Amino acid sequence: MRIALVSAHASPLDVLGRDAGGPNVYVARLAEQLAARGHDVTVHTRRDDPGLPDRVVLPGGAVVEHVPAGPPVRLPADALAAHTVAFGAHLARAWARERPDVVHAHFWPSGTAAQVAVRPYGTPLVQTFHTLAAEERRRAGGDHPATDPGRPERAAAERRLARTCRHVLATSTDEADALVTLGVPARRVSVVPCGVDAEHFHPAADTGRTPERRHRHRLLACGPPTPGTGYDQAVRALAEVPDAELLVAGGPPAGAVADDPGARHLTALARRAGVADRVRLLGAVAPDDMPALLRSADLVLCTALHEPFGFVPLEAMACAVPVLATDAGAHRDCVADGTTGRLVAPGDPGALADAVRALLAEERLRRQYGRNARERVLRHHTWARVADAVERVYRLALPEPSPAAGPPASGDRPGRLAHAGAAERDGPV
Repeated sequence: MRIALVSAHASPLDVLGRDAGGPNVYVARLAEQLAARGHDVTVHTRRDDPGLPDRVVLPGGAVVEHVPAGPPVRLPADALAAHTVAFGAHLARAWARERPDVVHAHFWPSGTAAQVAVRPYGTPLVQTFHTLAAEERRRAGGDHPATDPGRPERAAAERRLARTCRHVLATSTDEADALVTLGVPARRVSVVPCGVDAEHFHPAADTGRTPERRHRHRLLACGPPTPGTGYDQAVRALAEVPDAELLVAGGPPAGAVADDPGARHLTALARRAGVADRVRLLGAVAPDDMPALLRSADLVLCTALHEPFGFVPLEAMACAVPVLATDAGAHRDCVADGTTGRLVAPGDPGALADAVRALLAEERLRRQYGRNARERVLRHHTWARVADAVERVYRLALPEPSPAAGPPASGDRPGRLAHAGAAERDGPV
């Protein structure tokens, strides 16, 4: 297949950091896996630096094309709405010369541009939103940052795009249900949870160079200390968990943590809770050092009020570390409650503390959860498994095959590849 991945905001070439993360990893790994299967893969991303070449060939053979659309500088994701016409016009010209078999757009501005570009050719469009405006509203408690002028337009664009594209690929069952609420027929929604590099994240990671343990038990939270992460709940829970320390990995470089608003908020909260001596904010941790840091923890806490991706629990699980996560978003598709870890209600520090104490008291159970977690990752959440499922979605979106090729899969929800498995906490099918 000739596959066009449209990712205006998230380039697979970006280095992970504060302005790059889950979608960048997803697009990069998907392109890599699809190219390895022999597909002709091109990633179309917006030029955000005048020094970037027009085309970059990735090691696995996929090509990244930098599209001139708007100023060649970094822009917030929702600010790209103003440049979708130019982006789409460029795609239409490129596809007039070499038409893809299927187009897969990531995030809503990419989908808006791609939808215009495919119209003359009838090329099937698969859309992944990665996160929906409705989900972000719920995560922020209904408050919208003043710096997000595109949000009203975004909600309408997502609704229109979801209803009119050929197929929607959701990264969690929560997102799939939200899409159905928006009016998307369930048969056109497939659930494919995110993946993890199980060779990079593994149980044999050397923990010798990780921060010295100062207390009997170590709890670890990963990600910048920003609103919505639920780290405040973790700090409050720590007050009820004796002889345990909480490490937070993520955010600005270690030397700049003291100036970070989110870090200052957590530090002040830890002082008020009487646990300042047991909370350490590490700042950004190099990707190569993350497996060892995860392995050094007794439990990894994933306390987000809503989680669209689930990368952190999957990385911990790949390292055979049990996860204690909020029962929200992608956590439900990643963490098997009572098998690889525990799920607790979001925003309830008392329930979180109870679950932490119970697991810390049972070392044998934690080890069993860790073994189960690694096995679950290998069975369901490698990037190869993700690519398998996405490939099936592409074939589902293609025009009807000839009778000799056999009929497509049928059923009430032919596209919801992982819906039943997620409901049973047994991973994608």
